Amino acid sequence: MTDRQPTRRIQGLYAITPDGLPAADILLRTGSVLRGGARVVQLRSKHIEGAARLALASALRQLTGEHGALLIINDDVTLALQCEADGVHLGRDDGDLAAARAQLGPARLLGASCYDQLALAQAAVAAGADHVAFGSLFDSPTKPAAVRTPLSLFNAAAPLGVPRVGIGGVDLDTAPRAIAAGADALAVISALYYAPDPEDAARAFSALFAA
Repeated sequence: MTDRQPTRRIQGLYAITPDGLPAADILLRTGSVLRGGARVVQLRSKHIEGAARLALASALRQLTGEHGALLIINDDVTLALQCEADGVHLGRDDGDLAAARAQLGPARLLGASCYDQLALAQAAVAAGADHVAFGSLFDSPTKPAAVRTPLSLFNAAAPLGVPRVGIGGVDLDTAPRAIAAGADALAVISALYYAPDPEDAARAFSALFAA
């Protein structure tokens, strides 16, 4: 296990920006989900590149700061440092976790996708990850071919001592099952950003954690 002591932990509603939306819409809807109680926002919109991506990340940094939420950048340590984000999330093929930890320093968060494998989570924490993500928990419209992850993995990963994030097919119907199984945070894309009222949806998700 890592001996790092991050000043803030991943918990609660974890919003992930979707691909395909213009930057202005991402900012508008992110503001709504933050007002509804999202505690974390991850920038994952890979269709926006270059200077426009940095501008979006910087705007999200300001927006999350206004709401006391965390900003995590997906798969881009350099961008996270440029926009002074709170941390980075890396998938299995997104780079070396130990190298990312060295670049980020001790003050920023490092998350890792561990899919359906406890061994990946154990290795990630040993390499310096502050939190681990498991999924797809349920059928996911974003990644329909993703391997399904048993909810029992949250309990199995509890001894790691880091927040456990659930992702994949999370909506207001499935979220209570994941929380009951031990998820510390739930990452949501479609059920937030494409909800008729993103703020109301975020408020409903947040209430599940409060309960």
